[in-house]
Amino acid sequence: MKKSITIFLFTCFPAFVFAQPLKARIKVDIERKTGEIDSLLYGNFTEHLGRCIYGGIYDPSSAQADQFGFRKDVMQAAKDLHTSILRWPGGNFVSGYNWMDGIGPKAMRPKKKDLAWGTIEPNLVGTDEFLQYAERMGTQPYIPVNLGTGTLDDARNWVEYCNSDTGTYYADLRAKNGRVKPYKVKYWGLGNEMDGWWQMGAKNADDYGKYALEAAKLMKWVDPNIKLTVCGLSFWSSGTADWNRTVLNYLKGYADYISLHFYFGDRTNNYLEYMASMKEPENEIKQTEGIINETIFKHKIDKPIYIAFDEYNVWYRTGGEERLEEKYNLQDALAIATFLNSLIRNAHIVKMANIAQLVNVIAPMMVTNDKLWKQTIYYPLQLFASNVYGSSVSTFVQCDTFNIAKYQGVSYLDVSTAYNTVSQTLTINVVNRHPSKSIEASIENQYGIADKKGMAYEVNSANLKDENSVNDEKVKIVEKSFSTQGKNFTYTFPAHSFTQLLIKVKPL
Repeated sequence: MKKSITIFLFTCFPAFVFAQPLKARIKVDIERKTGEIDSLLYGNFTEHLGRCIYGGIYDPSSAQADQFGFRKDVMQAAKDLHTSILRWPGGNFVSGYNWMDGIGPKAMRPKKKDLAWGTIEPNLVGTDEFLQYAERMGTQPYIPVNLGTGTLDDARNWVEYCNSDTGTYYADLRAKNGRVKPYKVKYWGLGNEMDGWWQMGAKNADDYGKYALEAAKLMKWVDPNIKLTVCGLSFWSSGTADWNRTVLNYLKGYADYISLHFYFGDRTNNYLEYMASMKEPENEIKQTEGIINETIFKHKIDKPIYIAFDEYNVWYRTGGEERLEEKYNLQDALAIATFLNSLIRNAHIVKMANIAQLVNVIAPMMVTNDKLWKQTIYYPLQLFASNVYGSSVSTFVQCDTFNIAKYQGVSYLDVSTAYNTVSQTLTINVVNRHPSKSIEASIENQYGIADKKGMAYEVNSANLKDENSVNDEKVKIVEKSFSTQGKNFTYTFPAHSFTQLLIKVKPL
Protein backbone atom coordinates (compact mmCIF):
# COMPACT_ATOMS: atom_id res chain seq x y z
CA MET A 1 0.00 0.00 0.00
CA LYS A 2 2.76 2.46 0.92
CA LYS A 3 4.46 1.99 -2.43
CA SER A 4 1.32 2.66 -4.50
CA ILE A 5 0.39 5.75 -2.50
CA THR A 6 3.91 7.17 -2.73
CA ILE A 7 3.95 6.74 -6.51
CA PHE A 8 0.56 8.41 -6.78
CA LEU A 9 1.48 11.42 -4.66
CA PHE A 10 4.76 12.17 -6.34
CA THR A 11 3.22 11.75 -9.76
CA CYS A 12 0.47 14.26 -9.03
CA PHE A 13 2.32 16.86 -6.93
CA PRO A 14 5.68 18.53 -7.35
CA ALA A 15 8.18 18.04 -4.53
CA PHE A 16 7.91 21.59 -3.16
CA VAL A 17 4.20 21.10 -2.41
CA PHE A 18 5.07 18.79 0.48
CA ALA A 19 6.55 21.67 2.45
CA GLN A 20 3.14 23.31 2.88
CA PRO A 21 -0.38 22.06 3.55
CA LEU A 22 -2.80 21.90 0.69
CA LYS A 23 -5.42 24.64 0.38
CA ALA A 24 -9.21 24.37 0.22
CA ARG A 25 -12.43 26.38 0.54
CA ILE A 26 -15.58 25.43 2.43
CA LYS A 27 -18.57 27.75 2.00
CA VAL A 28 -21.66 27.38 4.19
CA ASP A 29 -25.02 29.15 4.09
CA ILE A 30 -27.35 28.02 6.90
CA GLU A 31 -30.35 29.36 4.97
CA ARG A 32 -29.82 26.69 2.30
CA LYS A 33 -31.39 23.79 4.18
CA THR A 34 -31.67 20.55 2.21
CA GLY A 35 -33.48 18.28 4.68
CA GLU A 36 -34.25 17.64 8.33
CA ILE A 37 -31.93 15.20 10.10
CA ASP A 38 -33.86 12.37 11.72
CA SER A 39 -32.47 11.07 15.02
CA LEU A 40 -33.16 7.53 13.71
CA LEU A 41 -30.02 7.89 11.58
CA TYR A 42 -28.13 6.98 14.74
CA GLY A 43 -29.50 3.47 15.16
CA ASN A 44 -27.93 0.11 15.80
CA PHE A 45 -28.54 -3.55 15.11
CA THR A 46 -28.43 -6.70 17.25
CA GLU A 47 -28.65 -10.14 15.64
CA HIS A 48 -28.48 -13.64 17.07
CA LEU A 49 -25.05 -14.07 15.54
CA GLY A 50 -21.71 -14.86 17.17
CA ARG A 51 -21.26 -13.05 20.48
CA CYS A 52 -23.61 -10.17 19.77
CA ILE A 53 -26.55 -11.34 21.91
CA TYR A 54 -25.05 -14.09 24.08
CA GLY A 55 -21.79 -12.85 25.55
CA GLY A 56 -22.45 -9.34 24.22
CA ILE A 57 -25.58 -7.60 25.41
CA TYR A 58 -26.66 -10.62 27.51
CA ASP A 59 -24.29 -12.47 29.83
CA PRO A 60 -25.72 -13.48 33.23
CA SER A 61 -22.34 -14.92 34.28
CA SER A 62 -20.56 -11.56 33.89
CA ALA A 63 -19.63 -9.29 36.77
CA GLN A 64 -21.23 -6.58 34.62
CA ALA A 65 -24.62 -8.31 34.47
CA ASP A 66 -27.66 -6.51 35.84
CA GLN A 67 -30.59 -8.24 37.56
CA PHE A 68 -31.94 -9.31 34.14
CA GLY A 69 -28.65 -10.76 32.91
CA PHE A 70 -27.78 -7.89 30.54
CA ARG A 71 -24.38 -6.22 30.62
CA LYS A 72 -24.52 -2.78 32.19
CA ASP A 73 -21.32 -1.61 30.49
CA VAL A 74 -22.63 -2.44 27.00
CA MET A 75 -25.91 -0.67 27.70
CA GLN A 76 -24.11 2.44 28.97
CA ALA A 77 -21.79 2.53 25.95
CA ALA A 78 -24.88 2.20 23.70
CA LYS A 79 -26.51 5.08 25.56
CA ASP A 80 -23.32 7.12 25.06
CA LEU A 81 -23.76 6.46 21.33
CA HIS A 82 -27.27 7.99 21.65
CA THR A 83 -28.64 4.82 20.05
CA SER A 84 -32.02 5.98 18.81
CA ILE A 85 -33.38 2.75 17.32
CA LEU A 86 -32.31 -0.86 17.80
CA ARG A 87 -33.04 -3.53 15.19
CA TRP A 88 -33.58 -7.15 16.36
CA PRO A 89 -33.50 -10.22 15.96
CA GLY A 90 -31.93 -10.22 12.48
CA GLY A 91 -30.64 -10.21 9.85
CA ASN A 92 -30.49 -13.61 8.22
CA PHE A 93 -31.51 -15.13 11.55
CA VAL A 94 -35.03 -13.76 11.34
CA SER A 95 -35.84 -15.65 8.12
CA GLY A 96 -35.99 -18.90 10.10
CA TYR A 97 -37.09 -17.50 13.47
CA ASN A 98 -40.34 -18.47 15.18
CA TRP A 99 -41.00 -15.69 17.66
CA MET A 100 -43.20 -18.03 19.73
CA ASP A 101 -40.04 -19.97 20.67
CA GLY A 102 -38.76 -16.93 22.58
CA ILE A 103 -41.67 -16.16 24.93
CA GLY A 104 -42.89 -17.62 28.21
CA PRO A 105 -40.83 -19.31 30.96
CA LYS A 106 -37.21 -19.67 29.87
CA ALA A 107 -37.00 -23.23 31.15
CA MET A 108 -39.78 -24.19 28.74
CA ARG A 109 -38.29 -22.59 25.63
CA PRO A 110 -36.92 -24.92 22.94
CA LYS A 111 -33.32 -25.05 21.80
CA LYS A 112 -33.28 -25.08 18.01
CA LYS A 113 -30.78 -25.27 15.18
CA ASP A 114 -30.34 -21.88 13.53
CA LEU A 115 -29.87 -22.63 9.84
CA ALA A 116 -28.76 -19.08 9.01
CA TRP A 117 -25.52 -19.30 10.97
CA GLY A 118 -25.26 -23.01 11.83
CA THR A 119 -25.54 -22.63 15.59
CA ILE A 120 -27.89 -23.70 18.38
CA GLU A 121 -30.31 -20.97 19.48
CA PRO A 122 -31.23 -21.27 23.19
CA ASN A 123 -34.04 -18.67 22.94
CA LEU A 124 -33.05 -17.07 26.24
CA VAL A 125 -33.45 -13.60 24.75
CA GLY A 126 -36.83 -13.28 23.10
CA THR A 127 -39.45 -10.64 22.45
CA ASP A 128 -40.11 -9.58 26.04
CA GLU A 129 -36.45 -9.55 27.02
CA PHE A 130 -35.47 -7.48 24.00
CA LEU A 131 -38.32 -4.98 24.26
CA GLN A 132 -37.74 -4.42 27.97
CA TYR A 133 -34.03 -4.00 27.26
CA ALA A 134 -34.87 -1.34 24.66
CA GLU A 135 -37.08 0.43 27.20
CA ARG A 136 -34.30 0.51 29.78
CA MET A 137 -31.87 1.79 27.14
CA GLY A 138 -34.35 4.46 26.05
CA THR A 139 -34.30 3.43 22.39
CA GLN A 140 -36.97 2.62 19.81
CA PRO A 141 -37.24 -1.09 18.99
CA TYR A 142 -37.34 -2.15 15.34
CA ILE A 143 -38.49 -5.71 14.56
CA PRO A 144 -38.28 -7.39 11.14
CA VAL A 145 -40.77 -10.25 10.82
CA ASN A 146 -40.02 -13.63 9.29
CA LEU A 147 -41.14 -13.56 5.66
CA GLY A 148 -38.83 -16.43 4.77
CA THR A 149 -40.19 -19.53 6.53
CA GLY A 150 -42.81 -17.57 8.47
CA THR A 151 -46.54 -17.31 7.77
CA LEU A 152 -48.82 -14.31 7.47
CA ASP A 153 -50.38 -15.31 10.79
CA ASP A 154 -46.93 -15.31 12.43
CA ALA A 155 -46.44 -11.71 11.32
CA ARG A 156 -49.81 -10.33 12.39
CA ASN A 157 -49.83 -12.29 15.67
CA TRP A 158 -46.42 -10.88 16.59
CA VAL A 159 -47.79 -7.35 16.16
CA GLU A 160 -50.81 -8.27 18.31
CA TYR A 161 -48.56 -9.72 21.02
CA CYS A 162 -46.47 -6.55 21.14
CA ASN A 163 -48.99 -3.79 20.51
CA SER A 164 -52.61 -4.75 21.31
CA ASP A 165 -54.50 -4.11 24.51
CA THR A 166 -55.55 -7.20 26.43
CA GLY A 167 -58.76 -8.91 25.43
CA THR A 168 -57.43 -10.88 22.45
CA TYR A 169 -55.50 -14.16 22.48
CA TYR A 170 -51.95 -12.96 21.84
CA ALA A 171 -52.29 -9.80 23.91
CA ASP A 172 -53.58 -11.92 26.78
CA LEU A 173 -50.64 -14.27 26.25
CA ARG A 174 -48.31 -11.30 26.69
CA ALA A 175 -50.09 -10.41 29.93
CA LYS A 176 -49.80 -14.04 31.08
CA ASN A 177 -46.05 -13.76 30.46
CA GLY A 178 -45.86 -10.79 32.81
CA ARG A 179 -46.47 -7.72 30.63
CA VAL A 180 -49.98 -6.26 30.71
CA LYS A 181 -49.17 -2.91 29.09
CA PRO A 182 -48.58 -3.08 25.32
CA TYR A 183 -45.07 -2.31 24.07
CA LYS A 184 -46.39 -0.27 21.14
CA VAL A 185 -43.54 -1.17 18.78
CA LYS A 186 -43.73 1.42 16.00
CA TYR A 187 -41.11 0.19 13.51
CA TRP A 188 -41.37 -3.18 11.75
CA GLY A 189 -39.56 -4.71 8.80
CA LEU A 190 -41.10 -6.96 6.13
CA GLY A 191 -38.38 -9.60 6.17
CA ASN A 192 -34.65 -9.35 5.58
CA GLU A 193 -32.68 -9.45 2.29
CA MET A 194 -35.40 -11.53 0.65
CA ASP A 195 -33.71 -11.18 -2.76
CA GLY A 196 -30.70 -13.23 -1.63
CA TRP A 197 -30.11 -16.91 -2.37
CA TRP A 198 -28.53 -17.23 1.11
CA GLN A 199 -31.82 -16.28 2.74
CA MET A 200 -34.19 -18.95 4.00
CA GLY A 201 -37.34 -18.59 1.91
CA ALA A 202 -35.70 -16.27 -0.64
CA LYS A 203 -38.07 -14.95 -3.29
CA ASN A 204 -38.01 -13.14 -6.59
CA ALA A 205 -39.27 -9.57 -6.66
CA ASP A 206 -42.83 -10.42 -7.69
CA ASP A 207 -43.24 -13.22 -5.16
CA TYR A 208 -41.78 -11.11 -2.38
CA GLY A 209 -43.88 -8.10 -3.34
CA LYS A 210 -47.10 -10.12 -3.28
CA TYR A 211 -46.31 -11.86 0.02
CA ALA A 212 -45.03 -8.71 1.73
CA LEU A 213 -48.16 -6.85 0.64
CA GLU A 214 -50.41 -9.41 2.33
CA ALA A 215 -48.28 -9.33 5.48
CA ALA A 216 -48.34 -5.53 5.48
CA LYS A 217 -52.13 -5.46 5.19
CA LEU A 218 -52.60 -7.80 8.14
CA MET A 219 -49.99 -6.08 10.30
CA LYS A 220 -51.45 -2.62 9.72
CA TRP A 221 -54.97 -3.91 10.28
CA VAL A 222 -53.82 -5.07 13.71
CA ASP A 223 -52.15 -1.72 14.40
CA PRO A 224 -52.61 1.11 11.86
CA ASN A 225 -49.94 3.20 13.62
CA ILE A 226 -46.95 1.01 12.79
CA LYS A 227 -44.31 1.99 10.23
CA LEU A 228 -43.15 -0.64 7.73
CA THR A 229 -39.83 -1.12 5.95
CA VAL A 230 -39.78 -3.21 2.77
CA CYS A 231 -36.70 -5.13 1.64
CA GLY A 232 -34.72 -3.25 -0.96
CA LEU A 233 -31.94 -4.73 -3.06
CA SER A 234 -29.34 -6.13 -0.67
CA PHE A 235 -25.61 -5.47 -0.87
CA TRP A 236 -24.69 -9.10 -1.56
CA SER A 237 -27.24 -9.60 -4.34
CA SER A 238 -26.42 -9.90 -8.03
CA GLY A 239 -29.80 -8.40 -8.90
CA THR A 240 -30.58 -4.97 -10.30
CA ALA A 241 -32.46 -1.91 -9.10
CA ASP A 242 -35.56 -3.32 -10.83
CA TRP A 243 -36.07 -5.26 -7.58
CA ASN A 244 -36.70 -1.96 -5.77
CA ARG A 245 -39.04 -0.73 -8.48
CA THR A 246 -41.05 -3.97 -8.47
CA VAL A 247 -41.50 -4.27 -4.71
CA LEU A 248 -42.44 -0.60 -4.36
CA ASN A 249 -45.07 -1.05 -7.05
CA TYR A 250 -46.63 -3.77 -4.87
CA LEU A 251 -46.12 -2.05 -1.50
CA LYS A 252 -46.82 1.50 -2.65
CA GLY A 253 -49.65 2.15 -0.17
CA TYR A 254 -47.97 0.42 2.77
CA ALA A 255 -44.23 1.11 2.55
CA ASP A 256 -42.93 3.82 4.86
CA TYR A 257 -39.29 2.93 4.19
CA ILE A 258 -37.30 0.83 1.76
CA SER A 259 -34.16 -0.77 3.16
CA LEU A 260 -30.64 -0.57 1.78
CA HIS A 261 -27.70 -2.59 3.07
CA PHE A 262 -24.08 -1.73 2.40
CA TYR A 263 -20.79 -3.17 3.64
CA PHE A 264 -17.48 -1.63 2.64
CA GLY A 265 -13.79 -2.11 3.24
CA ASP A 266 -10.19 -1.99 2.04
CA ARG A 267 -10.55 -5.07 -0.13
CA THR A 268 -7.56 -4.28 -2.37
CA ASN A 269 -5.21 -3.01 0.35
CA ASN A 270 -5.26 0.39 -1.35
CA TYR A 271 -6.17 3.25 0.96
CA LEU A 272 -7.17 5.80 -1.67
CA GLU A 273 -9.25 3.23 -3.54
CA TYR A 274 -10.97 2.44 -0.24
CA MET A 275 -11.74 6.09 0.41
CA ALA A 276 -13.03 6.63 -3.14
CA SER A 277 -15.28 3.57 -2.88
CA MET A 278 -17.30 5.43 -0.26
CA LYS A 279 -18.99 7.20 -3.17
CA GLU A 280 -20.88 3.98 -3.89
CA PRO A 281 -23.44 4.05 -1.06
CA GLU A 282 -24.27 7.67 -1.90
CA ASN A 283 -24.77 6.69 -5.53
CA GLU A 284 -27.12 3.95 -4.38
CA ILE A 285 -29.06 6.48 -2.31
CA LYS A 286 -29.52 8.69 -5.38
CA GLN A 287 -30.63 5.77 -7.55
CA THR A 288 -33.12 4.56 -4.94
CA GLU A 289 -34.47 8.07 -4.44
CA GLY A 290 -35.18 8.23 -8.16
CA ILE A 291 -37.17 4.98 -8.01
CA ILE A 292 -39.08 6.24 -4.97
CA ASN A 293 -39.98 9.45 -6.78
CA GLU A 294 -41.03 7.49 -9.85
CA THR A 295 -43.29 5.28 -7.71
CA ILE A 296 -44.87 8.21 -5.90
CA PHE A 297 -45.54 10.04 -9.18
CA LYS A 298 -46.76 6.99 -11.07
CA HIS A 299 -49.22 5.88 -8.39
CA LYS A 300 -50.12 9.35 -7.07
CA ILE A 301 -49.10 8.42 -3.53
CA ASP A 302 -49.87 11.14 -1.00
CA LYS A 303 -47.37 10.09 1.69
CA PRO A 304 -43.57 9.94 1.58
CA ILE A 305 -41.42 6.83 1.27
CA TYR A 306 -37.98 7.10 2.83
CA ILE A 307 -34.76 5.09 2.79
CA ALA A 308 -33.75 3.03 5.83
CA PHE A 309 -30.06 2.07 5.66
CA ASP A 310 -30.78 -0.59 8.24
CA GLU A 311 -27.50 -2.48 7.82
CA TYR A 312 -24.12 -0.89 7.14
CA ASN A 313 -20.57 -1.16 8.37
CA VAL A 314 -17.00 -2.01 7.44
CA TRP A 315 -16.88 -5.78 6.84
CA TYR A 316 -14.29 -7.34 4.55
CA ARG A 317 -11.74 -9.30 6.56
CA THR A 318 -12.06 -13.04 6.18
CA GLY A 319 -11.26 -16.15 8.13
CA GLY A 320 -13.03 -17.83 11.05
CA GLU A 321 -13.98 -15.75 14.06
CA GLU A 322 -12.09 -12.74 12.65
CA ARG A 323 -14.77 -12.44 9.98
CA LEU A 324 -17.35 -11.69 12.64
CA GLU A 325 -15.16 -9.97 15.21
CA GLU A 326 -13.38 -7.50 12.97
CA LYS A 327 -10.70 -5.32 14.52
CA TYR A 328 -11.05 -1.84 13.08
CA ASN A 329 -8.28 0.65 12.33
CA LEU A 330 -8.09 4.39 11.68
CA GLN A 331 -8.94 4.16 7.98
CA ASP A 332 -12.10 2.21 8.90
CA ALA A 333 -13.09 5.06 11.23
CA LEU A 334 -12.60 7.51 8.35
CA ALA A 335 -14.81 5.32 6.17
CA ILE A 336 -17.59 5.38 8.79
CA ALA A 337 -17.30 9.17 9.10
CA THR A 338 -17.53 9.48 5.32
CA PHE A 339 -20.58 7.22 5.22
CA LEU A 340 -22.27 9.30 7.93
CA ASN A 341 -21.47 12.43 5.91
CA SER A 342 -23.36 10.90 2.99
CA LEU A 343 -26.38 10.24 5.22
CA ILE A 344 -26.40 13.85 6.41
CA ARG A 345 -26.06 15.20 2.88
CA ASN A 346 -29.08 13.09 1.94
CA ALA A 347 -31.09 13.65 5.11
CA HIS A 348 -34.15 14.63 3.06
CA ILE A 349 -34.59 11.00 1.89
CA VAL A 350 -32.58 8.84 4.34
CA LYS A 351 -34.45 8.82 7.63
CA MET A 352 -33.13 5.71 9.39
CA ALA A 353 -29.80 3.89 9.65
CA ASN A 354 -28.58 0.97 11.75
CA ILE A 355 -24.90 0.17 12.05
CA ALA A 356 -24.31 -3.57 12.16
CA GLN A 357 -23.84 -4.54 14.91
CA LEU A 358 -23.86 -3.24 18.48
CA VAL A 359 -21.20 -5.36 20.21
CA ASN A 360 -18.55 -7.98 19.35
CA VAL A 361 -19.85 -8.81 15.85
CA ILE A 362 -18.57 -6.23 13.31
CA ALA A 363 -19.18 -3.75 16.09
CA PRO A 364 -18.07 -0.40 17.51
CA MET A 365 -17.45 -2.01 20.91
CA MET A 366 -15.97 -5.31 22.06
CA VAL A 367 -15.90 -7.43 25.20
CA THR A 368 -12.58 -9.14 25.92
CA ASN A 369 -12.03 -11.09 29.15
CA ASP A 370 -15.20 -9.52 30.55
CA LYS A 371 -13.92 -5.98 29.87
CA LEU A 372 -15.58 -3.59 27.41
CA TRP A 373 -13.44 -1.55 25.04
CA LYS A 374 -14.23 0.77 22.13
CA GLN A 375 -13.13 0.26 18.57
CA THR A 376 -11.97 3.08 16.31
CA ILE A 377 -15.36 3.32 14.56
CA TYR A 378 -17.12 4.07 17.86
CA TYR A 379 -15.85 7.64 17.94
CA PRO A 380 -17.10 9.15 14.66
CA LEU A 381 -20.47 7.52 15.31
CA GLN A 382 -20.55 9.03 18.80
CA LEU A 383 -19.67 12.50 17.52
CA PHE A 384 -22.39 12.48 14.86
CA ALA A 385 -25.02 11.11 17.25
CA SER A 386 -24.06 13.65 19.92
CA ASN A 387 -23.97 16.78 17.79
CA VAL A 388 -25.43 16.50 14.28
CA TYR A 389 -29.11 17.45 14.42
CA GLY A 390 -31.42 20.04 12.93
CA SER A 391 -31.16 20.68 9.20
CA SER A 392 -28.67 19.45 6.66
CA VAL A 393 -27.12 22.48 4.95
CA SER A 394 -25.85 22.70 1.39
CA THR A 395 -22.08 23.15 1.40
CA PHE A 396 -19.66 24.20 -1.32
CA VAL A 397 -16.25 22.50 -1.19
CA GLN A 398 -13.26 23.38 -3.38
CA CYS A 399 -10.26 21.13 -2.83
CA ASP A 400 -7.48 19.13 -4.46
CA THR A 401 -8.60 15.79 -5.86
CA PHE A 402 -7.24 12.33 -6.63
CA ASN A 403 -8.01 9.70 -9.24
CA ILE A 404 -8.43 5.95 -9.17
CA ALA A 405 -9.45 3.59 -11.97
CA LYS A 406 -13.17 3.72 -11.17
CA TYR A 407 -13.53 7.32 -9.99
CA GLN A 408 -11.91 10.51 -11.24
CA GLY A 409 -11.65 13.83 -9.40
CA VAL A 410 -12.36 12.59 -5.87
CA SER A 411 -12.03 15.42 -3.36
CA TYR A 412 -9.60 14.88 -0.50
CA LEU A 413 -12.04 16.68 1.79
CA ASP A 414 -15.41 15.01 2.36
CA VAL A 415 -17.79 17.40 4.13
CA SER A 416 -21.28 17.54 5.57
CA THR A 417 -22.85 20.43 7.46
CA ALA A 418 -25.81 20.81 9.80
CA TYR A 419 -27.45 23.72 11.55
CA ASN A 420 -29.56 23.29 14.68
CA THR A 421 -31.91 26.25 15.07
CA VAL A 422 -32.74 25.30 18.68
CA SER A 423 -29.15 25.35 19.93
CA GLN A 424 -28.03 27.78 17.17
CA THR A 425 -25.11 25.45 16.47
CA LEU A 426 -23.40 25.02 13.12
CA THR A 427 -21.67 21.63 12.84
CA ILE A 428 -19.12 21.02 10.07
CA ASN A 429 -17.97 17.42 9.63
CA VAL A 430 -14.76 17.05 7.64
CA VAL A 431 -12.82 13.94 6.63
CA ASN A 432 -9.37 14.71 5.26
CA ARG A 433 -8.66 11.64 3.17
CA HIS A 434 -5.17 12.67 2.14
CA PRO A 435 -2.76 10.00 3.41
CA SER A 436 0.08 12.38 4.26
CA LYS A 437 -0.87 16.06 3.84
CA SER A 438 -2.82 18.41 6.07
CA ILE A 439 -5.28 20.72 4.32
CA GLU A 440 -5.74 24.35 5.28
CA ALA A 441 -9.33 25.31 4.52
CA SER A 442 -10.77 28.78 4.26
CA ILE A 443 -14.20 28.43 5.86
CA GLU A 444 -16.75 31.03 4.82
CA ASN A 445 -19.96 31.45 6.79
CA GLN A 446 -22.48 33.10 4.44
CA TYR A 447 -25.21 33.94 6.94
CA GLY A 448 -25.51 34.82 10.62
CA ILE A 449 -23.11 35.99 13.29
CA ALA A 450 -20.67 33.38 14.57
CA ASP A 451 -19.12 33.27 18.02
CA LYS A 452 -15.44 34.08 18.06
CA LYS A 453 -14.60 30.68 19.54
CA GLY A 454 -15.58 27.21 18.45
CA MET A 455 -14.89 23.63 19.53
CA ALA A 456 -13.12 21.00 17.45
CA TYR A 457 -13.29 17.25 17.98
CA GLU A 458 -10.67 15.24 16.12
CA VAL A 459 -10.35 11.50 15.49
CA ASN A 460 -6.85 10.61 14.29
CA SER A 461 -3.70 8.61 14.97
CA ALA A 462 -0.14 8.33 13.73
CA ASN A 463 -0.78 5.55 11.23
CA LEU A 464 -3.72 4.56 9.04
CA LYS A 465 -3.58 0.96 10.29
CA ASP A 466 -3.58 1.88 14.00
CA GLU A 467 -6.15 -0.11 15.98
CA ASN A 468 -7.53 0.01 19.49
CA SER A 469 -7.44 -2.97 21.84
CA VAL A 470 -8.59 -3.92 25.30
CA ASN A 471 -5.31 -2.50 26.68
CA ASP A 472 -4.46 0.33 24.27
CA GLU A 473 -6.56 3.13 22.77
CA LYS A 474 -4.60 4.70 19.94
CA VAL A 475 -7.63 6.17 18.16
CA LYS A 476 -9.95 8.37 20.19
CA ILE A 477 -11.48 11.86 20.31
CA VAL A 478 -9.21 14.83 20.99
CA GLU A 479 -10.96 18.07 21.90
CA LYS A 480 -9.67 21.62 21.43
CA SER A 481 -10.96 25.15 20.92
CA PHE A 482 -10.27 27.37 17.94
CA SER A 483 -10.82 30.97 16.86
CA THR A 484 -13.38 31.86 14.19
CA GLN A 485 -12.55 35.59 14.05
CA GLY A 486 -16.29 36.17 14.18
CA LYS A 487 -17.24 35.09 10.64
CA ASN A 488 -14.76 33.66 8.15
CA PHE A 489 -11.74 31.73 9.37
CA THR A 490 -9.17 29.13 8.40
CA TYR A 491 -8.78 25.69 9.90
CA THR A 492 -6.10 23.12 9.13
CA PHE A 493 -7.36 19.55 8.95
CA PRO A 494 -4.57 17.04 9.67
CA ALA A 495 -3.78 14.23 7.27
CA HIS A 496 -5.99 11.13 7.46
CA SER A 497 -8.34 12.60 10.07
CA PHE A 498 -11.97 13.19 10.91
CA THR A 499 -12.73 16.57 12.46
CA GLN A 500 -16.02 17.95 13.73
CA LEU A 501 -16.27 21.72 14.18
CA LEU A 502 -19.01 23.19 16.40
CA ILE A 503 -19.72 26.92 16.15
CA LYS A 504 -22.53 28.96 17.64
CA VAL A 505 -24.15 31.04 14.87
CA LYS A 506 -26.96 33.46 15.56
CA PRO A 507 -29.25 34.34 12.62
CA LEU A 508 -29.18 37.98 11.52
